[in-house]
Amino acid sequence: MNLLPGGQEAGAAGFVLAGGQSSRMGRDKALVSFAGLPLVERALSVLRQAGVPAAVVGARPFLAATAPFVADDEPGLGPLGGICAALATMQAEWAVFLPVDMPLLPAELVAYLLARARLTGRAVTVPSVGGFAQTFPAVLHRAVFPALQARLKSGQGGCYSAFEAAAASLHDAVAVIPSELLAQSGAATHPDALPPAIWFLNVNRPADLRRAEACFAGHFA
Repeated sequence: MNLLPGGQEAGAAGFVLAGGQSSRMGRDKALVSFAGLPLVERALSVLRQAGVPAAVVGARPFLAATAPFVADDEPGLGPLGGICAALATMQAEWAVFLPVDMPLLPAELVAYLLARARLTGRAVTVPSVGGFAQTFPAVLHRAVFPALQARLKSGQGGCYSAFEAAAASLHDAVAVIPSELLAQSGAATHPDALPPAIWFLNVNRPADLRRAEACFAGHFA
């Protein structure tokens, strides 16, 4: 399936999802410092390095001090609520979504996924690692918005299953790109030479933060 004839490129918008309650961290994850930057600033930097204008989606208006802000008026609905809030406001053809709590994602991966989505016109493009598809980072064509909104309203809030349903509604399937192949070919590498198995580490708890910091320092525990 090709949503844009001839793989025609169109504008893209990037969004950092920062609407969680951070209950396992014990403080607002968006403001937790990692390698000298708050997690929200680090995620915004990844999008900008990938060449994508970056905004924050969440329910905390003070985050507007970091970047353009999209209010998620129903934060209790999870990341899918933030995704739908962002898609409802954007004018671009493509949206790139990052969670606020993946500080080891390389910008080259994001840039590659967006370029691949533009080239193929696929409705949803995500990476995989170790043979398992990852929910984020995700590149979505704006045509998926009605189906995602319908899933959200029906109470089916799981993001990946919603991505699958949205792609199917457009007679497509989720495009899954193996991160290991990108790293091996040099198409997407980490600036600190971290292996793909580390890229998708979620920082949900203080112990996760310590592990991510150790990985960043070169100790792949």
